Amino acid sequence: MPQVLEFKLPDLGEGLTEAEIVRWLVAVGDVVAVDQPVVEVETAKAMVEVPCPYGGVVTARFGEEGTELPVGAPLITVAVGSSTVPQDQPVAVASESSESGSGSGNVLVGYGTDHSRPARRRRIRPAAPAPAPVAAVVPVAVAPVPAAPAAVGPVAVISPLVRKLARDNGLDLRALNGSGPEGLILRADVEAALRAPLPAAEPVTTGASLSPADERIPLKGLRGVVAEKLSRSRREIPDATCWVDADATELMAARAAMNAAGGPKISVLALLARICTAALARHPELNSRVDLEANEIVRLSSVHLGFAAQTDRGLMVPVVKDAQAMSAEALSAEFGRLTELARAGKLAPSDLTGGTFTLNNYGVFGVDGSTPIINHPEAAMLGVGRIIDKPWVHGGELAVRKVVQLSLTFDHRVCDGGTAGGFLRYVADCVESPAVLLRGL
Repeated sequence: MPQVLEFKLPDLGEGLTEAEIVRWLVAVGDVVAVDQPVVEVETAKAMVEVPCPYGGVVTARFGEEGTELPVGAPLITVAVGSSTVPQDQPVAVASESSESGSGSGNVLVGYGTDHSRPARRRRIRPAAPAPAPVAAVVPVAVAPVPAAPAAVGPVAVISPLVRKLARDNGLDLRALNGSGPEGLILRADVEAALRAPLPAAEPVTTGASLSPADERIPLKGLRGVVAEKLSRSRREIPDATCWVDADATELMAARAAMNAAGGPKISVLALLARICTAALARHPELNSRVDLEANEIVRLSSVHLGFAAQTDRGLMVPVVKDAQAMSAEALSAEFGRLTELARAGKLAPSDLTGGTFTLNNYGVFGVDGSTPIINHPEAAMLGVGRIIDKPWVHGGELAVRKVVQLSLTFDHRVCDGGTAGGFLRYVADCVESPAVLLRGL
């Protein structure tokens, strides 16, 4: 007798608690191999394929394309132990932790034991006339529903995501009539209510009158994660910013000479990253984080350097691991590789987590300065403005030089202004005279 195993949406990594179904890669009745991708989901950080650790026949799918599911919600059920599933007898559904030899145990997003091409989809066709087709199953409850006040009666909502969407947009669920079974309020009901024009008799204001043409955009996915992370940074970190203008003429000349010598091209960002890692070796206070539970400052031995990359999905911060051990050439290659993956939406969660310091080159947007928000839980961020020709006193005379503004935003708990100023001054000295960096190696 086949056993039906339930595969749930696995833990997606740091800070990722939900994912949206983008595309199903299998249908009910398909035969899947162990570690074959079964669904493509989009998290707040990347687009990934989820491999199923079981091999067998897909008996149910949970959620339609476009549905958001929390971690731990069912994705599919798979009948294992037989190439077909008997339609005339019940089968028991076991959890994914069941001790069965049919699973690989590899349920993390983007990983599996079989790195070959997934098996070709095959649909099992019964020899006898088939009964009614198995329908895709709607998402099931993953958390208990808190009871509403007795005076107004219970609110028919199962999904915590529906409750969160309504709460974030100030929508009273008690005013809705659900379209689901027994009046269940679905996500579509909430979204329809948010799209509906506001009643003329009771205009809602948020400092200014709203128009029916105004657009509501749910704060979810990447924007939702960014909003939560930046808000937490502002709540927890007492940050301060210092800045300085630097003459980058010699740095740009050194880069031109290095690239003219042949070999892989070296980017300006890679040279700035190399300067950053040297500065952090001199001022390790800024490569740290604050452990609030232990009431301690943790100074980190490795520099995992995050850098800002603009993509169609928004601003992302890939992380170059162990940047302190890499040359400018290696850093340039790694920046290029991670940027391409970010723009293609193929970064793994591990590529976006674990940063200890961030290099933010906002000069690519044509601006000179900024006071960025620290990427929590890091302790500092170096900002780099555009490099442009400006009047500058050089050698006692006024000249046109290539000038850049550098800014350092830092957590005032880990160091004082003297340390932050020393770090920024060393970076500026290396920009103005790259030989300073060579002397420190």
